[in-house]
Amino acid sequence: MAQRLKLKIQLYCGAEIAMGPGKADLLAAIAREGSISAAARTMDMSYRRAWLLVDTMNRCWAEPLVETAPGSAKGGGAKVTPFGDTILHHYRALQSRLQGTSDCADYTALAEALLDAPQVSQKV
Repeated sequence: MAQRLKLKIQLYCGAEIAMGPGKADLLAAIAREGSISAAARTMDMSYRRAWLLVDTMNRCWAEPLVETAPGSAKGGGAKVTPFGDTILHHYRALQSRLQGTSDCADYTALAEALLDAPQVSQKV
């Protein structure tokens, strides 16, 4: 059966999305690249957009997920905090668990009832 159901986990802090697939990918990119700007480039995202996402994450959790250091002769950059690593680990584990739900009766029932494409509208 072709995958027609996509489960996306979004964790909310008030009206803000504290963590979702894109933020998790950004966090992983920051850990890998060592800076917000480099992470943004690898994701074809503007620095401003990446910075705003980091700001939202840092404001929504009990501790910051990303620490930044201003650029200077010694460098600068950003790093994912140990708390950020923990949050990312738990989020990825939850994603993995949900991706393995295709053998679940509810998932199967929804997938079987779903049409391949929408029907033509009956409204004129």
